[in-house]
Amino acid sequence: MTNTPHVVVLGGNFAGLGAAQKIREYAGDAVRITVLDRKNFLLFVPNIPAEVFEGRDPAKTLSMDLRSTLAEDDIHFIQAEVKALDPDAKRVDFVPSERPGAAPESLHYDYVVVAVGNRLAFDRIEGFAEYGQTCTDFYYGNKLRHFLEHEYKGGPVAIGSARFHQGDGTKDIRLYGGHAFPSAEAACEGPPVETMLSMATWLKEHGKGGPDKITVFTPAKLIAEDAGEKVVGKLLEIASGMGFHYLNETQDITRITKEGVEFANGKSVEAELKLVFPDWVPHDFLKGLPISDSEGFVVTDVTMRNPKYPNVFAAGDAAAITVPKLGGIGHAEGEIVGKQIAKDLGRMAAEEADKPLEPVVYCIGDMGANQAFYIRSNSWFGGPDQVLKMGHVPFLLKMQYKNLFFKTRGKMPEWGLDASKLLAEKLFAA
Repeated sequence: MTNTPHVVVLGGNFAGLGAAQKIREYAGDAVRITVLDRKNFLLFVPNIPAEVFEGRDPAKTLSMDLRSTLAEDDIHFIQAEVKALDPDAKRVDFVPSERPGAAPESLHYDYVVVAVGNRLAFDRIEGFAEYGQTCTDFYYGNKLRHFLEHEYKGGPVAIGSARFHQGDGTKDIRLYGGHAFPSAEAACEGPPVETMLSMATWLKEHGKGGPDKITVFTPAKLIAEDAGEKVVGKLLEIASGMGFHYLNETQDITRITKEGVEFANGKSVEAELKLVFPDWVPHDFLKGLPISDSEGFVVTDVTMRNPKYPNVFAAGDAAAITVPKLGGIGHAEGEIVGKQIAKDLGRMAAEEADKPLEPVVYCIGDMGANQAFYIRSNSWFGGPDQVLKMGHVPFLLKMQYKNLFFKTRGKMPEWGLDASKLLAEKLFAA
């Protein structure tokens, strides 16, 4: 057995892959790295709606093989479902998932990075399986695509979110000079805004109407509240002028029926197409652990390290501090994890490694017809910025980000965000 510290990364999508790559980049050969994921590919979620509303199968273009990608950095990959994490024994229990019937296995670690994402709790929405639609993965994206192409008759459309249960894992976090961590009532509402705009374009292009057929709803006082009041106010002004209908403070989805969506506040909306986004809940194996909060999200400080177990890190949606549940925040967290482990191993100075997380909402959403919106905002967290741009350039940025991600196998250049800001905010977008 080698004495080289062993880092185990749980999860291989954006946060897990990014964290593993950054650990290797910053810590070099000072560590062994193993990544576990129940699937053997990365699911490129952000572009699924764009593919679906253009009538294309997202499974053909939006997956990336994990085993070969990780092998480029001498990172071992195990396709397996994590069953338990014991932070005292420094052990992960798992079942290999390549074929059914595998026996339980265990893996010991010196550091563990929890980046398994969340469960999307569609199974908690009564009537979703029979009457609901969404576009959160390949299966549901293709199910929606089939419905639009073969079953949809042109009736009313309802798009929105179920209630998110945040947990208490950020109660001690302070951001941007002491700002208390905010509380969210929806996990991430970029997707509802994106799909409502794309759906309106789809209706127009297919001769089935326009925005006046669509009602967008939110459990919160303000949809996409994490984008900031200025940005959301402008979005709502534009949406109202286009004819969209808007329902806020629905509290939660209680039931989906053939006729529409029923809400916890006693109201309902009639709809033929019910396109919804669920609560995001932690995986069962995280609940009740000494590293987790009241809901099961992993508690960290602003360097992504658990206060009780300094060899436990979290990144991406599994972390309590990741609100909204947004890939850009998870990417920044993965880089911090890499720097922290490199610091522990003497490969990076504390001055560089200890820079805290400063979350920013970056969101580029497809609108159809080669148009997109671009949001960059940190005001919800106490920062000064709120930017909204719309036009063709944000659409190009969204498509090219995907192309560059696949070309670099997830190793996006450091200048990427700065270039996007320059293009979207200064040069071209309205």
